[in-house]
Amino acid sequence: MIEREEIFAYVKEKFNTEPDYPWFKYPDYAVLRHDGGGKWYGLIMNVPRIKLGLTGTGSAEILDLKCAPVINSLLRGQQGILPAYHMNKEHWITIVLDSSFPKEEIYNLINLSYDLTK
Repeated sequence: MIEREEIFAYVKEKFNTEPDYPWFKYPDYAVLRHDGGGKWYGLIMNVPRIKLGLTGTGSAEILDLKCAPVINSLLRGQQGILPAYHMNKEHWITIVLDSSFPKEEIYNLINLSYDLTK
């Protein structure tokens, strides 16, 4: 399990990224962008669990990241990894933040997404 604040601290230290909140309607949706060009490399959202195909009620906090298709296909069967929510499902993945997916692997995938979106 990883908290959004841990992700924000990591990307601040590693890439000097501050989260951007571009949608008035969704004030908790945070975009992670490259400095300068503004390309996205990550998106944190709260999505109803039912829309993600997850059991339970309420919302789940998720992180969308760009991912190479070959890695995407390898990750899909793992606990906490879903097809990308509202993104290209071949090139993006969704990580459920309250899952057991390892924190270090999330950091590695953030690094990969950053590199892929340069």
